[in-house]
Amino acid sequence: MNCIARRTLCLSTLLVAAVLPAHAADLTVVLRDVRAQTGVIKVAVVDSQAGWDGQAKPVQADGAPPRGDTATFVFKGLAPGAYAVLVTHDENGNGKLDSNMIGMPVEAYGFSNNPRVMRKPTWDEARIAIGTQDAAIDIALR
Repeated sequence: MNCIARRTLCLSTLLVAAVLPAHAADLTVVLRDVRAQTGVIKVAVVDSQAGWDGQAKPVQADGAPPRGDTATFVFKGLAPGAYAVLVTHDENGNGKLDSNMIGMPVEAYGFSNNPRVMRKPTWDEARIAIGTQDAAIDIALR
């Protein structure tokens, strides 16, 4: 193959790659054990330690009133990579996750991977991998 043919092939390949849609996947989050039918369930998808720590905005977020003992949220078009999901159920609608005198939440919450810890899990404990295929996870509210 001569030099001009190679350049043409390379340029054609780059142009095709530029117009093809980027691989993205949808993440379906199914929440289990919704105990109260009041307030708003809030779900945030983060893609970094900073997002996990509340120092960066979520990649996507959604919220809805509960309608039964399960709830489903779908986050569309996530690029392949590492993510974590945080869920809070603001049962009384005051805009925050209420806690008792020692700081333990009294409203429902949950995290991707359902880590069984007596503190907020670490980014590594909650991190999930999203590839190019759609994915689904279950989160049990506590």
